[in-house]
Amino acid sequence: MTTARRGVEIAARTAYGRLLAYLVSRSRDVMAAEDALGDAFVAALRTWPEQGMPPNPEAWLLLAARRKLIDAARRAKTRDKVVHWLETDDCTTASAAPEELTFPDERLKLLFVCAHPAIDASVHTPLMLQTILGLNAHQIGSAFLVSPTTMGQRLVRAKAKIRDAGIAFEIPEAAELPARLQAVLEAIYAVYTLGWDAVAGGDARHRGFTAEALWLARLCVDLMPEEPEAKGLLALMLFCEARAEARRTTAGAYVPLSEQDTELWSQGMVHEAEQYLRQAAAAQHIGRFQLEAAIQSAHMQRSRGQAPDWEAIVLLYEGLLQVAPTLGARVSQAAAIAAAQGFAASLQALETIPPDAVKNYQPYWALKAHLLHSLNQGTAAKTAYQRAIGLSEDAAVREFLLGRSRQLP
Repeated sequence: MTTARRGVEIAARTAYGRLLAYLVSRSRDVMAAEDALGDAFVAALRTWPEQGMPPNPEAWLLLAARRKLIDAARRAKTRDKVVHWLETDDCTTASAAPEELTFPDERLKLLFVCAHPAIDASVHTPLMLQTILGLNAHQIGSAFLVSPTTMGQRLVRAKAKIRDAGIAFEIPEAAELPARLQAVLEAIYAVYTLGWDAVAGGDARHRGFTAEALWLARLCVDLMPEEPEAKGLLALMLFCEARAEARRTTAGAYVPLSEQDTELWSQGMVHEAEQYLRQAAAAQHIGRFQLEAAIQSAHMQRSRGQAPDWEAIVLLYEGLLQVAPTLGARVSQAAAIAAAQGFAASLQALETIPPDAVKNYQPYWALKAHLLHSLNQGTAAKTAYQRAIGLSEDAAVREFLLGRSRQLP
């Protein structure tokens, strides 16, 4: 890959959401802004290999997209106000050299726009993932167990709603914030999760998402300092991020949480996470993210030379299941039960989950294989390991499970 093409890829990965949010803030039209930005990236692929990388690639792309938007608005002959905004924008004036341009980051505004009550709530998070991250309908549909065609239609309708209803591109009034906050926090956590998986060898386009998610979460805390769930989410992600260096060996092998070297955990991040979690708890309004952060905090006892309080972790999962009964939480609670009450109790908890819900859920089969192995049920364990290995998208995790499977008699 040439340096210029590599530059386009990096810009797409690191700046897409920021550029799109800025363009939408001026045009009020998500679809038009997406088209213009897409054209700008195509132009970059054609121009940069011939003329070399511009000194400020993001500004180059922004100016190119702005020109596309102006051309499109002029052709439509109905967007005089939009053309005026774009032509007189202080940050993108035609007289300024691209390398001199800077522009504000509007992603948080776009997140709150996507969570507008006039838009179908089921599309809030998918819309944020597409506009901020540039994920396509196929990727989002897979995550939400919806066909790409159906998801694509929902997203198009949502963007048309923003344009046709004239939904304001601004942070809503304080009284409106709580109703939109949960969807925004869910989307930020989804961004973090995608980045977390990328560290494990997933889609290279997702690298950098963890830092972006942390940045967005910090903005939410600054915007709503009295909102405990915003602090809970930030604490949760900081706890997870603190372990980033311990998740793989230097050779890239997967290391499960229970076997990670706690010396590699970032104590600075752990300390910051604990502070945010304490501040959130002081509000005495518990929520999903605070509970998940509290579970992570309990695991961090190992870095202080203490064993995790597994009974407390089981209870925290019980509370989490009351407010967010997800499949992941049920399987994780079963794993905690193994440590607190034994393998048999854990297997019993695991088998209360409906089979249809777990047939393609890799963590369930990985845990079941481990439990059956520990209970000396070799044949059943081998079958479960094969299922888990087949469902593993991460090569390092797959190799780890293969190694455990080979230990069976």
